[in-house]
Amino acid sequence: MHTALVMPMHDPTGLLFPHLTAITPQLKALFGGAILSITPATHAQQPAWVAHYAADDFFRLYELHAAQPIGDEFVQLYAYAAALCPPDTLLHLCFVDRVAYALQSVYGAGFSADIQALHRTGVPLLFQRSAAAWQTHPRNYQAIEAMVTVIGEGYLGKTLDFAWCHLVAQAGHLRTILPQVKRHDLAILAELVLLLAPVIQTREVDWLAWEDPFILGRDAHQLKQEREQSPAETQKRLAYVLPMIELIQAAMGHS
Repeated sequence: MHTALVMPMHDPTGLLFPHLTAITPQLKALFGGAILSITPATHAQQPAWVAHYAADDFFRLYELHAAQPIGDEFVQLYAYAAALCPPDTLLHLCFVDRVAYALQSVYGAGFSADIQALHRTGVPLLFQRSAAAWQTHPRNYQAIEAMVTVIGEGYLGKTLDFAWCHLVAQAGHLRTILPQVKRHDLAILAELVLLLAPVIQTREVDWLAWEDPFILGRDAHQLKQEREQSPAETQKRLAYVLPMIELIQAAMGHS
């Protein structure tokens, strides 16, 4: 395969699997394959869905056999994909809910065009949320994640979405940098960006608009207001952004 999706799949409630099924024909038209990690809770509570995807040759499942920190789950999945694929394979590190929304919304044509236009000379590439995409998100999401972007700008001189949703890299390049990843939490997203920073390219896209209202079947305006007024949602974002800031500060100290 020349391109592959690489997506963690933690879906014990079965919310995401129907969306993945809905977009599977489009995925098969755009990518050479898809590699999914399956958490133990997902396998235990959704065995029929797991069996369905295991029987489809387009998908390769990586079974996680024990609950572990989310950063470790991601790194194991990425390492598996990088080892499985030829070195020049374009690996799309992304998330099922984001891709499902992009392909089942007004953004479908833009997403497909960006994927089809991608060449090996254009990677590593970080797809970033455009101003229009950020407008769809709750204000507290953007305000908190902007902190790490601003601090990163001061260190790297580049505007980067460290809490990214879609990163493309060649399997061989990913295989080289993954042993350097030390974090066990979501800060590994920022760590990967820092490791790729000298050569990373970026592209702002509207199709990284906020996916939650679509995935959850909620009114977008109402859900946005709820999230903006929720201390728990603000704390949830601070919980991964603050370690990312610490990571960049540590990198600055060693430069």
